[in-house]
Amino acid sequence: MASSSGNDDDLTIPRAAINKMIKEVLPNVRVANDARELVVNCCTEFIHLISSEANEICNKSDKKTISPEHVINALESLGFGSYITEVKDVLQECKTVALKRRKASSRLENLGIPEEELLRQQQELFLKPFHRIRFLCMCSCLRYSQKVRATIQFSAIWCILGKKYAV
Repeated sequence: MASSSGNDDDLTIPRAAINKMIKEVLPNVRVANDARELVVNCCTEFIHLISSEANEICNKSDKKTISPEHVINALESLGFGSYITEVKDVLQECKTVALKRRKASSRLENLGIPEEELLRQQQELFLKPFHRIRFLCMCSCLRYSQKVRATIQFSAIWCILGKKYAV
């Protein structure tokens, strides 16, 4: 079921994926390019057929997102019920892999450092720039106060000397 837009490349499975599947299923068999292209077209049509049926089932149940259950019901209604057991097994496997990926991507769990220690380290890192700015402000205030003190002392000396040597 190609679209009427004429751009069939957007609607097909990548050839590399099909070639990989063919090599896995038939490792010692050479497959002609025409046969590979036919497999790509058959897979694309099958996916369109199942997804269209799943979309109709989804719409009938007043849902906006096609769920795995919709796909399984589409397989059943189109006469592909013999695939359902394997599809459910693959679905479970995909969920397990996704869960492992989510757990593996959690950096906090992989560090082996307690959460309290991580929080303490974070607060320490946040305070470093604050302490640096505070130190720089204190230094500049100290320099300013030293200048003011020197100016006051100079003014006081000037006044004392001015009175002493006043005519």
